[in-house]
Amino acid sequence: MGSKKKRKHSQYTNDEKSLGEIIRTKQSGLAATLTPLQGPDHNSQAQENPDQTSQATGEDADSWTVVGRGGKKRKTNNYPALVYADLHRQQSSIKLGDLQSLVLYCLADGTSPSWISVRHHAQVRKAVVLFIPGLEKGMFDGSVALDTPMGNPAEDPELVDKTDPSPKEESSQNVPSSIAVSKQEGVSRNLASPDDFLPVRLAADTLPLPLKPLAAFFEHLWPVKAPGDDRNSKVYSPLHHMLNAQVPKSQDQKAAEKAIKGPKPVNGPLWESKPTPITNFISSKDDLRENDYVLHPVWFSTVLERDAEIKRRADAKQSPGFGWMDSRVPDLEAGDAPEHLIENGSLTAGRTVLAMDCEMCTVDGGDPALTRISLVSWDGEIVMDELVKPDKPIIDYLTQYSGITMEKMQPINTTLPDIQKRLLDILTPNTILVGHSLNSDLEALKLTHPFVVDTSILYPHPRGPPLKSSLKWLAQKYIGREIQKGHGTLGHDSVEDSRACLDLVRKKCEKGPEWGSVATNSETIFKRLSRTRRSGRCKSEGEDGKIGAIIDHGAPEKNFGHMASFSIGCNADTEVVEGVKRAVSGDPDGAMIPGGGVDLTWTRMRDLENLRGWSNNHRYDIIQMDTDLTQSTDKTIPPSPSPSDLAAQVAKTVSHISEIHQSLPPCTLLVVYSGTGDPRGLAKLQNMQRKFKQEYKTKKWDQLSVRWTDVEEQALKRACQVARQGVGFVTIT
Repeated sequence: MGSKKKRKHSQYTNDEKSLGEIIRTKQSGLAATLTPLQGPDHNSQAQENPDQTSQATGEDADSWTVVGRGGKKRKTNNYPALVYADLHRQQSSIKLGDLQSLVLYCLADGTSPSWISVRHHAQVRKAVVLFIPGLEKGMFDGSVALDTPMGNPAEDPELVDKTDPSPKEESSQNVPSSIAVSKQEGVSRNLASPDDFLPVRLAADTLPLPLKPLAAFFEHLWPVKAPGDDRNSKVYSPLHHMLNAQVPKSQDQKAAEKAIKGPKPVNGPLWESKPTPITNFISSKDDLRENDYVLHPVWFSTVLERDAEIKRRADAKQSPGFGWMDSRVPDLEAGDAPEHLIENGSLTAGRTVLAMDCEMCTVDGGDPALTRISLVSWDGEIVMDELVKPDKPIIDYLTQYSGITMEKMQPINTTLPDIQKRLLDILTPNTILVGHSLNSDLEALKLTHPFVVDTSILYPHPRGPPLKSSLKWLAQKYIGREIQKGHGTLGHDSVEDSRACLDLVRKKCEKGPEWGSVATNSETIFKRLSRTRRSGRCKSEGEDGKIGAIIDHGAPEKNFGHMASFSIGCNADTEVVEGVKRAVSGDPDGAMIPGGGVDLTWTRMRDLENLRGWSNNHRYDIIQMDTDLTQSTDKTIPPSPSPSDLAAQVAKTVSHISEIHQSLPPCTLLVVYSGTGDPRGLAKLQNMQRKFKQEYKTKKWDQLSVRWTDVEEQALKRACQVARQGVGFVTIT
């Protein structure tokens, strides 16, 4: 009888090679029949990448001495390599989690990937992960025009777009033509085609000129599905899904968690606290912009930037002429407290901290208006708690959420200008405002302030932006407090909500930057690496584990950069390239990064993303819904770059990838991923849907400027599919 033991992966690989030899030597009978079915690239795919294996073929290459049967010795190559063959039966696109698993398999305790073979994974010494939004499959198959392409992609059957030649087009006056059903966007297919998820072999002679260098060190283009929810037409953050990994749990842990209702409490006793002053959590300019804050003038250092912002605010009716005010802060440095006034270990760093929460109602015209404002100091004392009379008649008190009733508002004569005047005296340059989604409260107050700590940013949603956790959920999870018990009936208490925000920020300052940054069932990949020593096995007590670095535009140390041992801020992609070199090799004098560099480097290039308008700020004002949004007069919508400009930027980005690849030491895993496909169509349709929902509450159907029907709903789902079509590349140097 044959053995019932499960065969090892190497035996599968040997079987695959044996099949190739049979097909080559016996071109008759069954073998001759199998040959055309296997395809022309079957045998070539089963072989290792020559570029990856050539470094280990010489006599000086590292190798193991294996003793076979009869005591005969033979040498085998142990250089790490990635191999894809027909053995890997792909039924769907790989996901970002698969790329993450590949990294963890090579550097830590991850499981073997099923979509690609990794030979001698223990020999992989380092890994570099490049996040490059703006890359998409259409650049490679010709559907996204790049200037002066070399070769004709349509001649390669692997690169031909096999979309139905005559898709049924849908039309509606509310669907922008730029996101209508089209062959190029690949949204006309209802069923998945193998072309959507199978890897495509890269050939230099069929690629556009800017992309040709990629074929020198990447063998395949991999379709990578971005995280999201097709049912609700949402795309989740590819950044958070790559940097956060699931923690394996025992059966007892799973059973215990099932018995808990609501959010699972954080395992605090095992946490290593790192007290951090609140000034480290003040939202940056980019954070404020991405979360729809109206920026204070001090954030703009040049006259040109300030004038442009003044014009933008005037166009958006957010200027002083429309009742808006800016707190009296002359510059960003004015908020810093003198060092002699800062007590040692103080969490407030000498600053005045006020938590704020507002309640709104709906006034004539369907707009929200301020009806209550509460301010609470750092020690929990009430600084202000006032009801406010709107300047328009109230049509909905929203009592189930705000707790405001007609009886409470009848004797009130305090107006918004009265509250603004008091706030301008309270909010000094030394003041830090704390709250949950404060952009809504500040918009209701028609006020800007530069120093903000937002708990919706401080405690990111487990699935990443644009999702945000509710204050009720955060309070229950991280401070064990039940708030908003009157939600849906008696409404919220703004003083209670302010104190909850304050305690969440205080808890963050006491525990450290990583507290609340990931879900209870996940951890950062850098923390997973820290449990693995550099030999690849679990470290013993007293040994140093593997370390990592994050390199990004702006100041990553104020956001997710704290996950890694080191973080480097950059202003352009050229600085990112130098930062990667520094992280991989280390500082010569060991000033910051120790000699030998880090084990895992994650970085992001944003120049291509910025050129194409793929950034997170897609909440454009919808002005002319009956026309193509690309023709709208709203100047906040970024125009699409010309093919020549796009080709020039793609060429620069590819040169940066090539430069990083050439600088990497041997046995380094290089992963490049785009994160998402084109998100602009999805963002525009989501804005249309948001506008429709706002108007539908207060206007009749024939008065709506936006109409949302099944046509728009189906277009939204197709746009979500497009946005989730990312690409990836993997290789080992």
